[in-house]
Amino acid sequence: MSTIGNTALGTAAPGARGGIVQSGRDSLVVAKRNLIRMARIPEVVIFGVIQPIMFVVLFSYVFGGSIAVGGSTDPSTYRQFLMAGIFAQTVTFATAGAGAGIADDMHKGLIDRFRSLPMARGAVLTGRTLADLVQTALTLVVLAIVAVIVGWRIHEGVLKALAGFALLLLLGYAFSWIGALIGLTVRTPEAATSGGLIWLFPLTFISNAFVPSDNMPTALRYIAEWNPFSATVQAARQLFGNLPEGYPVPAAWPMQHPVWASLIWSVLIIVVFRTLSVRKYRSATA
Repeated sequence: MSTIGNTALGTAAPGARGGIVQSGRDSLVVAKRNLIRMARIPEVVIFGVIQPIMFVVLFSYVFGGSIAVGGSTDPSTYRQFLMAGIFAQTVTFATAGAGAGIADDMHKGLIDRFRSLPMARGAVLTGRTLADLVQTALTLVVLAIVAVIVGWRIHEGVLKALAGFALLLLLGYAFSWIGALIGLTVRTPEAATSGGLIWLFPLTFISNAFVPSDNMPTALRYIAEWNPFSATVQAARQLFGNLPEGYPVPAAWPMQHPVWASLIWSVLIIVVFRTLSVRKYRSATA
């Protein structure tokens, strides 16, 4: 009777197991599960790659000669300016997929099955976000190859370029925790997809991703210059060496120190939204 009682108690309170090491192991197991699942549904990955490629081609060749950057309307100059914005948009739009995946697991009752196992509570969400990070990194590799084909180049060396991509992936990982919170809050995967995109469009377009912010109305310019998305885009451009000659760097602190601003914003978003997501997860599955 005592054994049965202890077993039941262990099953009912799996959150008590392990520390950081155990949580890390559980997270990797969940991440592996999600990566295997993604590999078995290749169309999700394929469509995730096609969309940013379309943005590259459309913005490069449709708007390339119409938007002045640093006083130049040369399409090749705009392509250099554009790519950091497309990269950032790609990693942040993965947020919708993260939210939809978690909402789908909730809807199917899979989260309840995980909860019945002796594993760290936060591991389910951490594993999901890590798997999404791997998928985003693969998408970014393909997109970088396409960018090189259309004329994009790095000018500050490989190490700085890798640092730029690392900042982009860190921002994508930070935003995936926002997607996780949305996925835990809504009732269906469709609602999670819509909820994950509806706030991303103003965030990405009220920024310096596609056009310089200096011509925006004062209020929008202020938002754009303090936008965490803009900080990462500016940092990536700086590390890639893609800031055109004569490009006026705004006086706002995040634009003057974009690498530090990007790191601070991303870490802050992870801390805040991971905490909120884990709390929501516990209450949703209690």
